[in-house]
Order: sequence, then C-alpha cells, then structure tokens
Amino acid sequence: MQETVNIPKEEYEILKMKAQANEGLLVQLVRGLEDIREGRIKPWKSKFKA
Repeated sequence: MQETVNIPKEEYEILKMKAQANEGLLVQLVRGLEDIREGRIKPWKSKFKA
C-alpha cells in the first residue's frame, strides 16, 4: 500500500525542479566518468595561481 502526503503546490514544484536538476547532474557525472575511462579527456591548466 502506498502512502500519500499533502504538501503545498509551491513546495512540490520546488522539489520537482531539484529532482530534475539532480538527474541532469548525475547524467553529466556518468558521461564524464565514461570519458575518463575511455581516455577522451585533455589535461587543462588552472587559471588560478597558488
């Protein structure tokens, strides 16, 4: 049996946007890891100096 919870629509919309953003970030992370594994990355120089 599934439980339900009532929350304000505004809070629901915020949570929905955060979930979509998290999903997008996860996809980018996985693609980046695949690029590293396949050797498709270039070394980069930091713009910041210590």
